[in-house]
Amino acid sequence: MPSTSLLKCTVLYDHLSDSGFRRRTLLATLPVAFAVSGCDAAVPRRPRAERPVQGPPPGPVRQAGVVEPPQRHLLFVSYDLTPGTRGAPGRDAVRRLLARWSELLAGAAPGPTATVGIGPALPGRIGIGAPEALLDLPALAGEHLDAGLGGGEIGVQICARDPQGCERLAGLLAAAGAGVLRPRWRQGAFLPPEGAGPGAGSGGGSGGGAFAPPRDGETPRDLLGFRHGSANPTAAESERWVWLAGPGPYADGTFLVVRRVRLRVAEFGRLPVARQEQIIGRRKRGGEPLGGGREHDPADVNVRTPDGGYVLPADAHVRLADHRLDGGARMLRRAYSYENSAADRGLFLLAYLRDPALFVRVRQRLAAGDALNAYAEQYGSALFYVLPGATEGRPLGSTVL
Repeated sequence: MPSTSLLKCTVLYDHLSDSGFRRRTLLATLPVAFAVSGCDAAVPRRPRAERPVQGPPPGPVRQAGVVEPPQRHLLFVSYDLTPGTRGAPGRDAVRRLLARWSELLAGAAPGPTATVGIGPALPGRIGIGAPEALLDLPALAGEHLDAGLGGGEIGVQICARDPQGCERLAGLLAAAGAGVLRPRWRQGAFLPPEGAGPGAGSGGGSGGGAFAPPRDGETPRDLLGFRHGSANPTAAESERWVWLAGPGPYADGTFLVVRRVRLRVAEFGRLPVARQEQIIGRRKRGGEPLGGGREHDPADVNVRTPDGGYVLPADAHVRLADHRLDGGARMLRRAYSYENSAADRGLFLLAYLRDPALFVRVRQRLAAGDALNAYAEQYGSALFYVLPGATEGRPLGSTVL
């Protein structure tokens, strides 16, 4: 017979769920431990003594959802603290919230992941330290950033194989944050199916349709039909360029830049493919650089045409974004697509890196001369410090709060 706690949790979740799943759906998709933990976050219970924080674990402890292969669907939710949550009491409330979230995520079945970060305004509001580079990103020439569609004090990236998995986990985390968090903005996104792009259709806002998703190890395409992320760092390079090193309270974290980019998909799609390739700097079918080589080879910016011109145009996107212009410094990019409406669809870009100044430098070059600017509008921006991972006795945020 189910326990009283499990019955309470099931009733609570049925009441909170926007998707209207029946109780048997919840029990079939979430393990009992996950359901009970979610219930504990919302049902009153007796106070219990907090477990002491243990010493540093042996080796990196990092959150999931950064270097792992991207899942098909993503939901990003940005929160601010409720108006009265500040100072030392606010710090305690956030600490308890992150501890509850750690319990929820520890009990989850393998599959959906949640990656949690804090924004630039949070440390000053609740009186905690933060990495020096956790500062608001500047708006650059040509950008039309909407403050209500970016920023945030706590950001949560949720990834799953289907939109329902994202929403279920988001609902549990939101229920645990009641009274502490208020939503600022949210965006669902997806990996377009292989073969999607201008004129090919992308299956609507869910990214579904009759096409198959990208195969394992295959670089996803964006709504323009080009592979996005071909120049990502390897696992070894990510150790140097993505993760913050220790010792110190911020080790095993990283910075996450979030950008919403509205694309003029139909207008771009009317261009000849050869012109599209000159704008991007890569072949549309296979993703290889215009100067030759394979998809993941660095672009040769010096290859010339018989008449002496550059094969890779001076205003090509990949030329201006080339990591060699930044002394070899890299960022790890995850490029999802979104479709809010026929007039609002494009790229939901997540960039993980150890120093946000790199993203600013790259964006400055692109804003000044990228040929893609005629078909792309940057209108949402946020920066988060992704907290170190949680272990037994060391919940999310314990080294920072």
